[in-house]
Amino acid sequence: MSYSNVKLWLLGVVIMLSSFVANAQVKSAIDSTSIKIGEQITYHIQVETDSTQLVVFPEGQTFSPLEMIESYEVDTLRNKDKFNLIKKYGLTQFDSGHYTIPRQKIIIGEKTFFTDSLKVEVNNVLIDTTKQGLYDIKPLIQVKKPVSNWWKYLLLVLFIIALVAFALYWFIWRKKPLTEAEEIALLPPYDRAKLALKKLDESQYLQNSEMKSYYSELTFIIRRYLEEKVYDRALESTTDELITRLNLLKDANKIELSKDDIKNLESILKRADLVKFAKSAVDVELAKLDRETIDVEIDHVKEALPEPTEEEKLQDAQYLAELERKSKRKKVIITVAISLFLLLATLTGFSIKYGFGYVKDTIIGHASKELLEGEWVISDYGVPPVTISTPKVLRRMTPELPEELAQQMDVTQFSYGSLIDRFNIVVTTTKLKNAGENKIDIKQSIDYNLKMIESAGGQNILTKSEKFSTPNGAEGLKVFGTLDLPVPNSDKLQKGNYVILGFTSGNVIQQIILSWKLDDMYADKIVERILNSVELKKSES
Repeated sequence: MSYSNVKLWLLGVVIMLSSFVANAQVKSAIDSTSIKIGEQITYHIQVETDSTQLVVFPEGQTFSPLEMIESYEVDTLRNKDKFNLIKKYGLTQFDSGHYTIPRQKIIIGEKTFFTDSLKVEVNNVLIDTTKQGLYDIKPLIQVKKPVSNWWKYLLLVLFIIALVAFALYWFIWRKKPLTEAEEIALLPPYDRAKLALKKLDESQYLQNSEMKSYYSELTFIIRRYLEEKVYDRALESTTDELITRLNLLKDANKIELSKDDIKNLESILKRADLVKFAKSAVDVELAKLDRETIDVEIDHVKEALPEPTEEEKLQDAQYLAELERKSKRKKVIITVAISLFLLLATLTGFSIKYGFGYVKDTIIGHASKELLEGEWVISDYGVPPVTISTPKVLRRMTPELPEELAQQMDVTQFSYGSLIDRFNIVVTTTKLKNAGENKIDIKQSIDYNLKMIESAGGQNILTKSEKFSTPNGAEGLKVFGTLDLPVPNSDKLQKGNYVILGFTSGNVIQQIILSWKLDDMYADKIVERILNSVELKKSES
């Protein structure tokens, strides 16, 4: 705020005094001019008028520095064609001293009348210290700060993360016990073929004369073994094709099988073909003999195979390592997919309940949200004090007044932020030294504040006004609306809101100015909370 702007505003405050209206038809009195602390006095207002006039008596805490504790019903007395209206108020004060009850405004029809100001002395209650037991002042007690429930939410989050991690480990990363089929699949081809023959012996094929099934299983065992160790198309080849391939491998010295071994295999495979396709009957004993022959031929094939070279062993090791990498990569993909799904599901659930914007601002961060959810401060500012709750402590920003203005008023100012910030609050108290009993026009004072905002860069200011009452009953004027706020380090403007509260009491003007960006729901809640916290306290006598 520039010096010229301060001077403009302060000069405006000095000149905003209006004239008196003489009393007529109105009388006021109190039943006692001297009371003890907390004792009640009755304030009377008597109005004489005819039946056609509407009379409006004072309401609210208009008797400051005394406090109104009760407003009685109006008593009406008829005197010929006139009415005497008597309105009573119960007043008190809890601090000793000499006080002046200010003039009260009464509206009769379209005219305004004022009562006389009245002086009251409030005396201390005398205590006989010879009979009253006195004790030393108790020492300060350290009050523990209320424990927040944040740790409960932290434990809940950690529990959910641990539960998800355990589920991922148990179902994906844990080495599960192998099933019987998996254990068999991991055996070397030779051991797997031998185990398959043993299981064939335990079957009921021969007892039930199921020769087709028996020979199908028997030939599958030898064909799979040959496919894994000798010829990689043994399972899909016909009997003639397989035998031809074995003879070629023997002639090329790739395997050291004898002709008798090949002939035995050819004989059993062709007999199996006859059983499976021609439905030829085979004796059980012959079937057992063929099983023994296959058992022997598996041994001969193993003996006929050459020892694997170092290159083949390396290829096998690389193959196993590649299988392990693929398995691990698959687990990683599944884990990431499940984690993303759970994260998206959680964000979706919170967005449905609290709104996407709130969830986004919670994760990314939002300046106004941090102010709203931070630790608020309740403090008194100025004299007489303005009690207000704010997200941050307001800093004293008392302007330096020219000598001629300093002789006419005292100004104190407390603020947070500025007009170009996301959120700005200013609390100002102005005390006029030579105001006398003139009535201060608070609307004119607020108009000067609007000019001050405009000179600081605010544009297109739209205004609305209404009466405003604080929670403790102080009445004032509320001016609010929208405006264009300057953007830092730019010539652009951004939409914003503002509220100005104005109060007067005697020779004191108290104002609260708030401005914030438009469509900021957190700032809206901050302003609502601040306005609900405003209280005006009486000046010390």
